[in-house]
Amino acid sequence: MRMSAKAEYAVRAMVQLATVDAGELVKTDDLAKAQGIPPQFLVDILAVLRADRLVRSHRGRDGGYALGRPADQISIADVLRCIDGPLASVRDIGLGDLPYSGPTEALTDVWRALRASMRAVLEQTSLAEVASGRLPEHVSSLADDYRTQERVRGHRPAG
Repeated sequence: MRMSAKAEYAVRAMVQLATVDAGELVKTDDLAKAQGIPPQFLVDILAVLRADRLVRSHRGRDGGYALGRPADQISIADVLRCIDGPLASVRDIGLGDLPYSGPTEALTDVWRALRASMRAVLEQTSLAEVASGRLPEHVSSLADDYRTQERVRGHRPAG
């Protein structure tokens, strides 16, 4: 999975919005500054998120943005799908329609497993959990395993 800058910025902005009190509005410039996101890029991202009702906005001097629903009801997957479409696709072809045969037939199940594992993390992790630093146990466990693998790889001799 390759995440676009637009999707990564969207997730960061949404997590930042998850930290404010319900009903409080955040100005675009303040949101951009808090997360180091180029303001004009953020305006475009917020428009897409607003169209999908993940954020709401109010115009005017006291205007700004807020989450469209409670942070514990918005998953990371919701944000990524809004910005970039499906979480994992292969050439934009349905998995059942991939032209695999012979020794490559099992690849369809590899792609299914990949999609399922991404969903298990992204659909089951809410903005509220990220904002609070209290991730679901299975996500924390996977992250810990990955950190362990990184340390092991980092100590291997080059070559």
